[in-house]
Amino acid sequence: MREGKNMKSGSENIESRLCEFEEIIGYKFKNQKLLYEALTHSSYANEINIGHNKSNERLEFLGDSVLSIVVSDHLYRHFKHLPEGELTRVRASLVCEKALFEFSNQIRLSEFILLGKGEKVSHGNKRPSILSDAFEALIAAIYLDGGLKAAKKHIMKFMPDYIIDEKKDSNDDYKSVLQEIIQRNPEESVEYRLVGESGPAHDKNFTVRVMLNSNVIGEGTGKSKKIAEQTAAKEALELMGYGKK
Repeated sequence: MREGKNMKSGSENIESRLCEFEEIIGYKFKNQKLLYEALTHSSYANEINIGHNKSNERLEFLGDSVLSIVVSDHLYRHFKHLPEGELTRVRASLVCEKALFEFSNQIRLSEFILLGKGEKVSHGNKRPSILSDAFEALIAAIYLDGGLKAAKKHIMKFMPDYIIDEKKDSNDDYKSVLQEIIQRNPEESVEYRLVGESGPAHDKNFTVRVMLNSNVIGEGTGKSKKIAEQTAAKEALELMGYGKK
């Protein structure tokens, strides 16, 4: 195991499981022991007698701060029109337990977290508090292994479209513009169809076609379905002669 061969895993396939998880999150650790620690719940650490300080609790403490500074920095730099109170509200919605639990499900963290027998029986790997804490611990592990840049890259993968699509003009709501044009003819209808997706779970690309009745009038790709739909609508507007000059 990379820089961590002395780990008492209690399982022969622990290293292969860690490597599998690295593939899912799209980050390869130089020191894989950090990843092992991030996935180690206190119940498991106590059960295999490696000590409470070897669980993910200390990493969780650090990860909470790293997450907060990354999100705060991004909101401050890219949402200059928002006052302090609104920035605080948006940040809170992105770093709360509910949000982190949803992010953890995107990387199947529940399948890889190491729990003691008691926690396994009580389905601890489905508990939002345990998974959100482990998600923060993972952030800290990446931060310690690869620095703030690596941690930020990991964190931003989970941010909503309106956070990550920072270059998008807020006035460029192509779907709404297209809908207004189509509605001028009541007999016409527009529909968006997902026609393809590619890439690993942590870095997918989506392809969407916009249909006018049964005819394709635009196609777009993006890191989310919403972005792909906007791109498709933009192409449709350009083909109809409504593109920006």
